[in-house]
Amino acid sequence: MDEPRIISVLIPAVGGQGGGVLAEWIVEAALADGYLVQSTSIPGVAQRTGSTSYYVELLLDEGQESAEAPVFSLYPVPGALDVLLAPEFLEVGRAIELGFPSPSRTTIVASSHRLYAIHEKTATGRGIYPVEDLRRAARAFSRGLILFDALALAREHGTEANAVLLGALAASGVLPVSEAAYRKAIEGKGVQVSANLKGFEAGLARARAMTEAEGHGHAATAEPGVAVPPDFTSDVAGLTESLRSIVSTALARLVDYQDSRYARRYLDRLRPFMARDPELARLVARLLAVWMTYEDAIRVAQLKTRWSRFERIRREARDPAAEVVVTDYLKPDLDEIYGILPHRLVAPFARWAERRWPNGRPTLGQHIRTTTVSGYLRLWLLARCRRLRPSSYRAHHEHARMERWLDLVERCAGRDIELSREVAQAARLVKGYGQVRRRLESTFDDLLARVSRAADLAAAGDGDYRLARSLIQRCRALVLAGPDGETQAPRVAAHVVERLEAGDRAGALAALGDPA
Repeated sequence: MDEPRIISVLIPAVGGQGGGVLAEWIVEAALADGYLVQSTSIPGVAQRTGSTSYYVELLLDEGQESAEAPVFSLYPVPGALDVLLAPEFLEVGRAIELGFPSPSRTTIVASSHRLYAIHEKTATGRGIYPVEDLRRAARAFSRGLILFDALALAREHGTEANAVLLGALAASGVLPVSEAAYRKAIEGKGVQVSANLKGFEAGLARARAMTEAEGHGHAATAEPGVAVPPDFTSDVAGLTESLRSIVSTALARLVDYQDSRYARRYLDRLRPFMARDPELARLVARLLAVWMTYEDAIRVAQLKTRWSRFERIRREARDPAAEVVVTDYLKPDLDEIYGILPHRLVAPFARWAERRWPNGRPTLGQHIRTTTVSGYLRLWLLARCRRLRPSSYRAHHEHARMERWLDLVERCAGRDIELSREVAQAARLVKGYGQVRRRLESTFDDLLARVSRAADLAAAGDGDYRLARSLIQRCRALVLAGPDGETQAPRVAAHVVERLEAGDRAGALAALGDPA
């Protein structure tokens, strides 16, 4: 006699994503339809160093009455998983790394939004795992893929992502559970029934539309486009598709950050590169936009006083009648405080502060109750100082550094396009805030000066810019590797340029660790 078939469902979720409730809904729905079912959970060690794994097994023989009770497993078996139900996309990658899904058996239902892991957040360089790699892996290791932004859909309908994913699971048809049973499970739970039912219906409709459109469930929604500010429609119309996407996003961000005049300044800076190498234009467009929207005290206040922020917090409170209290913990240092004031007014004081506290300025800790009138007004008034930003001390120094970077990128583009791309990517080193940003800016300034000198020596010599390219690649990699690399990079750059000035090319190569 054949063994009765068991369908397995793995739900990897971190705290706050409702993975436990999602597992309970599946169990209750299966029981309502008369199936034997079991659920277990294995807690992770922390929010982003390990998710809690909820595992459900369902016996296919509806209402089976056997002399022997079925034997369910407590753990998922690699390669023998029927459904991977992931509330966040990186968890799909974790499951694939552990070998759970298989292309011959597993249907993956997942939300495409990302919550960044600890190692992604702490990397000096870009530590974010490429989402396209995750998408390719999900397609390769699944029999069917239903992938969309469940969190965005949940917010749109005023509900939770786990309810949306339950609807998507129902639409997949992998479990033999009826839609009515899922709805009954939500009602039986008795918590936010109306909102969760709304989320279930939204997920059901979205997943059903996707599977019908794709024919076999291998579906993924495209990311929504960014609306171009009306004043700039003609400016982006003639751009290539890849560049238009970057510039459109940048313009919307810059207008929100400052105003249309500021966004126009971005376009003026970018224009000399548009007719050059397409890859260089894309690099400058992206990195310049990020740099021009640097985070200062004004921006922090602007983001913290947006009404949409309080609406989101109120939605997450779950209870509409609950009193929402928001306390913001701020700890600006002196640079961040006087950085928003006019440059001419505070420059003398800033020079004195740098001499007085060369290794980091004092900080001013504040606890601001943003949901009180006085607390909200403090931040609201600070956000209104946006008009002062263009003439501020911080803006004076940030934009002067941007101009030096752009000038070197443009000069190098006239000599060697690959070198100009490397110089453009050096802007990735300018990041962070407070003492970290000051340290990285100093390293960035030193690196640009050394690379400029190496490029000038190459131009005056044999026109071979490979050493200059290797220099900036090596030093950038060192800095992005962490604090130890930050101290090593300036020494390497100084030694390489010193060897080049002495005509010792072999010594320069040795300093870079290049066996050639």
